[in-house]
Parts: sequence; C-alpha cells; structure tokens
Amino acid sequence: MSFTQIEYGVTDGIATLTLNRPERLNAFTFTMRSELIDAFDRADADDSVRAVVVTGAGRAFCAGADLGGGGETFGRADDGRSESVDGAPRDGGGTVALRIAASLKPVIGAINGAAVGVGVTMTLPMDIRIAADGARFGFVFARRGIVTEAASSWFLPRIVGISQAMEWAATGRLFPAAEALEGRLVSRVCPADELLPAAYALAREIADNTSGVSVAAIRRLMWSGLSAASPWEAHAADSRLMAELGGAADAVEGVTSFLEKRPARFTMKVSEADVPFWPANPYGD
Repeated sequence: MSFTQIEYGVTDGIATLTLNRPERLNAFTFTMRSELIDAFDRADADDSVRAVVVTGAGRAFCAGADLGGGGETFGRADDGRSESVDGAPRDGGGTVALRIAASLKPVIGAINGAAVGVGVTMTLPMDIRIAADGARFGFVFARRGIVTEAASSWFLPRIVGISQAMEWAATGRLFPAAEALEGRLVSRVCPADELLPAAYALAREIADNTSGVSVAAIRRLMWSGLSAASPWEAHAADSRLMAELGGAADAVEGVTSFLEKRPARFTMKVSEADVPFWPANPYGD
C-alpha cells in the first residue's frame, strides 16, 4: 500500500517510521492505524532492517485521536472492519500496540513533541523511548470520558509501576519530559536537535554489533517474561531458545569473532530462522 499519513524508509539497516499529519499534530486515524500496521509488517519481512525508529513530523509526536468528528468520535469505534473481541469492535490503538509488541525488530520511540492519548499509549510496547526536552505527555482518557486503551492497562504499570500509572491516568493531566524521565516512562531526554541522532546512534549500535535473530529472540523473551508465572517458567523459555540457537551459525560466529578479535559477521536471517518465538497473536497482529 502507498502511505498517506505516515512516511516509511530504510537506510543502512534502520527503518524510520514518521507519523505524518503535521497540520493535525499527527492525530491518529483509522487510516494511520492501517498504515502503521502495514509498516511494521514491512519491517519484519525485510531482513535488511535491524531496528525501527518511530517519530513524528513537525512539532508533535502524536496529539491523540483525531477529534474532528466531534462528540461522537469514540462512539464510532467500528470503522467497518469485521474484527471484534468479546463481541466489541477492536480498539484501534490496541491493534497498533499489539502489532508493535509482536515486532521481530527492536523499536525505538523518538518522541519529538506532544504525545497524548493514543499518542503516548502506542509508544508503550516500544523497547526504548527517548524524548525531546520540550515533549509533553498525557494519559488524558478520563478527561474525555473514556478509558485507557491500546492495552496500556497491561503495559503502563509494568513500565512505571501501578502507583505512577494510576496518578497519570486518574488525573489525565499533561506532564513534561522531565517528569516522564523521573517516572521511567522514557529512558533519556535530549535537546530537540539531538533527539534523532541519539535514536539513530542506539539503532546503529544494534545494527552494527548484534545478531538479528538473537535480538528478535531476546525481545520475545523479555516481553513474554513480564507475564511469566515464576523465574522457573522464564528459565524453561531461556533453555529452549539457548538449545535452539547455541549451536547455530550466529552463535559460532559470535564466539569465533570474539576469539579472533574482529567484528562479527552474522549471517542468519530472522525470516528464515527456525526459532520457536512466542505464539502468534490470536487476532492476527
């Protein structure tokens, strides 16, 4: 599909996904939802992509759902698609969040400006979030008479703790990047002109030095481990993947390159690796 509300490009192993409705502060629409899902599908299918950087065009990251439809905006949750969950139309932000969660490539959020509503909840399944010093955040749902979405009731307390999550969600207030850093919503705050260089430096560190198959497997272990019943369950998953990958080509190369004191040349492809990643999402994301 050709994109109209996002931009997608790949350079030197790094995919950049830019929310691109700057005249509407990159407000989220059903079209944007479909394009985001398609972009992550493309990134996963492209073995040249080693990391994904997500940012926004203009002065905002994403100002939340497009409210141009007026007071009935959230009453029209079904955009004509047949998908439902427990008899209700699937939450659009949730379909994006689950697709990002299922990514085989690490995802870095470069939050360049306002990230409000779905504009912040869509970032929660990203692996690393860094923000410009002028960015502002808001889980504003209670101020709009709706609930937290995009599976953020699962993601947010695991990232920042239940008390911080409830403070932000119950008040619905806007807060600055410094508070997001203090609350561990983001891992770094940068001057605006240093934000994308910092995101690309992180992506470059991954792309230049690691096995793509290893990173994909580690990503699945980390996210699924958040719901493991015990460390023994995590140990079982670790053991299965170590048995699968320990004798594979990238492991041989990783050890050999270390002993030979040279950069590793990993050759395994994520698309071809026979690795038991976590089960497919039952809703097709």
